[in-house]
Amino acid sequence: MCLICDRIRMIKENSNPWFVKELTTGYVVIGDNQHFKGYTLFLYKEHKTELFQLDYVTKMKFLEEMSVVAEAVSKAFGAEKMNYELLGNGDTHLHWHLFPRVSGDLENYGNQGKGPVWWYPIEKMYSPDNLPSEVELKEFKILLETELDKLL
Repeated sequence: MCLICDRIRMIKENSNPWFVKELTTGYVVIGDNQHFKGYTLFLYKEHKTELFQLDYVTKMKFLEEMSVVAEAVSKAFGAEKMNYELLGNGDTHLHWHLFPRVSGDLENYGNQGKGPVWWYPIEKMYSPDNLPSEVELKEFKILLETELDKLL
């Protein structure tokens, strides 16, 4: 079973602490690591690996909902810019990475502190120091759910 399918199973069993909200095509979850405060994922409900595998109506709905989630993340966490990624090389299940970006979030890595999130050292990004506390996680979920409710 894939990691994303496993996390969706946990959502359905009410045991995924990162879960925020269910939408028509997917699940909104706070990312495990929070160097980029508010980092969120939007997980497609079914195990598909490519956008082109979805029928047109479903694909458009998935993209629309991802955009709404990104707007909610931006508003909830004060992003100056949003970064969107749908990679799937590691976890081959459709899921969006939504990174709220603010000035200085790369701490002088890359081009004068500006660039893609992946310029940030991987060992620092996935450091235990970037795991939110239970209190922070609860706050992040409330902030995001509040903004999602306003937009939906």
